[in-house]
Amino acid sequence: MEKESEIMNLSQEEVGKILNRACKSGADFADIFVTKTLSGTISVEDRKMEHFYRGSDEGAGIRVMKGDFSSYFYTNDLSAPALLSLAEKAADSIAAVGGQENKLSTASYGFWKTKPLAREVEAFNLEHIGNLMQKVNAFAWDQSPLIEQVTLGYGDVRKELMIANTEGVFATDCRNRKRFFVRLIAKKGNIVQTALSTLGDIHPVFQWDEKMLCEKTEETVCRVLRLLDARPAPSGPMTVVMSSEAGGTMVHEACGHGLEADHVEKGLSVYKNRLGQQVASHKISVVDDATLEGHYGSFAFDDEGADGRKNILIQDGVLTSYMYDYRTAKKYGKTTTGNGRRESYRYTPQVRMSNTYILPGKDRPGDILSDTKQGLFVKKMGGGQVNTTNGDFVFEVSEGYLIENGELTYPVRNATLTGNGPKTLSSVFAVGDDLGFAIGTCGKGGQSVPVGDAQPTLGLSDVIVGGTES
Repeated sequence: MEKESEIMNLSQEEVGKILNRACKSGADFADIFVTKTLSGTISVEDRKMEHFYRGSDEGAGIRVMKGDFSSYFYTNDLSAPALLSLAEKAADSIAAVGGQENKLSTASYGFWKTKPLAREVEAFNLEHIGNLMQKVNAFAWDQSPLIEQVTLGYGDVRKELMIANTEGVFATDCRNRKRFFVRLIAKKGNIVQTALSTLGDIHPVFQWDEKMLCEKTEETVCRVLRLLDARPAPSGPMTVVMSSEAGGTMVHEACGHGLEADHVEKGLSVYKNRLGQQVASHKISVVDDATLEGHYGSFAFDDEGADGRKNILIQDGVLTSYMYDYRTAKKYGKTTTGNGRRESYRYTPQVRMSNTYILPGKDRPGDILSDTKQGLFVKKMGGGQVNTTNGDFVFEVSEGYLIENGELTYPVRNATLTGNGPKTLSSVFAVGDDLGFAIGTCGKGGQSVPVGDAQPTLGLSDVIVGGTES
């Protein structure tokens, strides 16, 4: 049989034998996840190149499941004998919990659903990108004598993968992602402020140039300098207008994680047992969509081989669906939503978001601002913490402005937003007709995966703002 992939050098017949071996002790399900990854990283700090690296990694993991029991084994040896040996260990784990011999026929795997391997693309020229980063670094330092520190970072990943399982999936793909960030620290007197900006995409061709990266850096310089002259943020309950430029931190953290079925299963979600109930304003609809062209959290299929798809989680304020991977979908009698993701072959899949966002509404962003007599305008969000069990959150505001009589007045610093996810989403009184995306790396269960998030301009009532104004 013709080899299906030059990366793994394994045919469907060989993979079928490996899965057959893994299931021989009576497993209900088995899958194999194989990857070859080429990654590059560059960091520039204190006017010099700190890190310049290109490396590769390859390996495979085999998972077996029987009832509620599952086990996982991985190796960086991609030879067929090594994978057969790994499958034997997986089978032994099933036997240890009372499995019975169940010799399957490899003919069962003769008509697998297949996805083509994307065209392999050469790695980005790291030397060229390093030179580009040094030019951007020099540009940043030249912008103001108040700049105290410039940190630039770049990373790219080229991952070829194969996923196969005993339910007829045989999928191959080539994924490309790259990310750039600039972090600036500025000081004026006793005031020290920080600003961060990021870029990211999944295009297989390097499209960033000096002009583009310098524009992002200049935007960050302007923000950090404004913060030096910002006033201490006021505190107390107030109307908050969140710009679409703020990205989707709110929906990702305060809402998205609570809609992941493994959190629901463990009783760690405020949204447990609330399907079909009103959990947000009727103006709010939330979507997780892996099919968005070119977006950082997009993929053709997830790390279990399920097609990436657009999932409507909340529609007109009503909770319509959770996000599922294969395991949680089977437990709840549902179909996977294509949200089974993992950091690498060393890890089992978890329920994870892709691109999560609030759908645009019908309100004009300018009208939302002008109709607000007094409040806080949030242009950029920072980090934060969320308790998925009860929905309580605390978020930092990295760039905010006081609103007086429908207009922006002065910038404020050290502001935080405190509230409860469902209550805050229920307090939304206006949803803009715009939509602004941001990228990030989401951590969960010791794993990190790339994600996107977004929101339109939002008007929220009675959000608790924490500040330092006396």
